[in-house]
Amino acid sequence: MSRAEPVTGLILSGGGARAAYQVGVLAAIAELLPAGAANPFPVIVGTSAGAINAVSLASGAMDFGAAIERLTAFWQSFRSHQVMRSDWPGVIRQASRFVGHSLLGLGAQVPVALLNSSPLRDLLQERIHLGGIDEAIKARQLKAVAVTAFGYESGHAVTFYQGGGTIDAWLRHRRIGLPTPLSVEHLLASSAIPLLFAPVKIGDEFFGDGAVRQSAPISPALHLGASRVLVVGVSGNPRGADPQHPLQRSYTGQQPTLAQIGGHLLNSTFIDSLEGDIELLQRLNQFGHLLPHGTPTRSLGAAPVDVLVIAPSQPIDEIAARHRQELPRALRMFLRGPGATKTSGAGVLSYLLFEAGYCSELIDLGRCDALAKADELKRFLGL
Repeated sequence: MSRAEPVTGLILSGGGARAAYQVGVLAAIAELLPAGAANPFPVIVGTSAGAINAVSLASGAMDFGAAIERLTAFWQSFRSHQVMRSDWPGVIRQASRFVGHSLLGLGAQVPVALLNSSPLRDLLQERIHLGGIDEAIKARQLKAVAVTAFGYESGHAVTFYQGGGTIDAWLRHRRIGLPTPLSVEHLLASSAIPLLFAPVKIGDEFFGDGAVRQSAPISPALHLGASRVLVVGVSGNPRGADPQHPLQRSYTGQQPTLAQIGGHLLNSTFIDSLEGDIELLQRLNQFGHLLPHGTPTRSLGAAPVDVLVIAPSQPIDEIAARHRQELPRALRMFLRGPGATKTSGAGVLSYLLFEAGYCSELIDLGRCDALAKADELKRFLGL
């Protein structure tokens, strides 16, 4: 009996402006594919800004190469004002409302957010052709696409997915999969970084960034039928690198800034759960290989899943620090107080620097990192 063809899943994690790195990786994959090749990822899953990339790719799955070109142009032309109000009146008004209502309890109830991300809605409605998802599914160029958001009342990580055929919804501990036609609202909800961007109401509940409680970021792709997964991370510290010995590091002895603390909190939200899930999956693979031949590994939840991870080879915080002057003056002044414009606080900046120079450098880095793994990618994709 011949083995079924593997179903390849693509996992695009969150990370605000860091998601530009994913576009470079995808551009390198497009270069490695033969001319006119079909979409190599039947299952595409995204969280936070990765959800925007995932849906953009899925909506253009009928022509993978053209979809990557559009996505690259999209990120290379980014400006902060396309994502959030970056002018003085917009920044001051939003900050005043946040302090007045959320900290002092003054005025009418407003969404809890330091930044006004209303421009992003217009940008997504203009640039993303959601009807292309159904076209790709009907043409069998796509099996399913999914985005994950976090429900603030339920405390659940909800994966909204659109797919063909019979894909059963799922319910796990604090993880739910719901079939639904995807919309711009789902993308806005999935990318609403807590406290920075306002939550978005879908149905009867407000949702925020899906990375907040997504303890198993890879599992939605497996639920949707993927048997192997390519994970594109946004961590600036590549997995597998030898950690520097603490005694050999130099420390300033200064108290951390608010931005430095915030950067670590964002990293723990967007990066740690993904890296932990990869480690768990690799251990399950090792366990599955140790089982006696003929053991029903799938029923035991130990069916082997081939995983390939591509992550930045350079610290993204340092790249962001080099481009901090690209940020509009109002936002730069607003972030200076918490220390986000200092090198030590560039972690926060790396998530918010939606500017062409920074995004373009991340795209170039992603392309170089992927091409450095060209042989592994070709083997993984069966080229």
